Amino acid sequence: MSISVKDLGFSYGAHDVLRGLTFDIPDGCLVNVLGPNGVGKSTLFRCILGLNRGYSGSVTVNGKDLARLTVKERAREVSYIPQSHAPVYDYEVLDVVLMATGSDLKMLSNPGCSQQRRAYEALERVGIAQLAHRQYTHISGGEQQLVLIARALAQNARTIVMDEPTSALDYGNTVRVLACVRQLAREGLSIVQSTHNPDHAFLYADRTLVLRDGKLDAYGSPRDVITAELIGGLYDMDVEICSLHGDRVRVCVPSSEIPE
Repeated sequence: MSISVKDLGFSYGAHDVLRGLTFDIPDGCLVNVLGPNGVGKSTLFRCILGLNRGYSGSVTVNGKDLARLTVKERAREVSYIPQSHAPVYDYEVLDVVLMATGSDLKMLSNPGCSQQRRAYEALERVGIAQLAHRQYTHISGGEQQLVLIARALAQNARTIVMDEPTSALDYGNTVRVLACVRQLAREGLSIVQSTHNPDHAFLYADRTLVLRDGKLDAYGSPRDVITAELIGGLYDMDVEICSLHGDRVRVCVPSSEIPE
């Protein structure tokens, strides 16, 4: 298993945010985490990344107890793509990706040929090698998100955590980014990402993990997990799950928006 979470709990002071979460994410699996704001999605990610250290239970990444790993050791196991990224300096795209190779370098060392090659290969893998020498701040939002995915790949971790990776993207870039993420999972990486759009889970995810009030509400295939009752309960609205193309595709539609 790439990620194994057992009886995970976390509190901010007296406020319990996560309670008794237990689930496994296998290698080569894309998991979408669904749930309204404030249910603990970001807190769960911070625990998996080792940024929240005071949790109860256990988080194992690639067979290693996260609590026992150093920062450099964690970087070799799991990488992170934040919801938004605002660079301070106008680095070239290649330099942004190269930043992820630091776990292989000693203090004050410069990236060598192997790190440069790894960065180029990561850019090629997500289809944007032609942007290597463009300024990061001069490319589109969708291209920037692909650069961050390439940076995560260059880190050489087998597991990637993504916090709402398409929240600021237009429709075309959303499709391109999610298609890229799905392909990376097909190639053997384990990816867990949060979303507020159940259609993303239907179209791209292998599994859907649903959080409600800090607890695991459901976990499994999107077709089994995502029902009209579940979405209605999560977001306090009536919806219908519609089947298209001989049930090869499903979409979630607000009932109030269906013309009579």
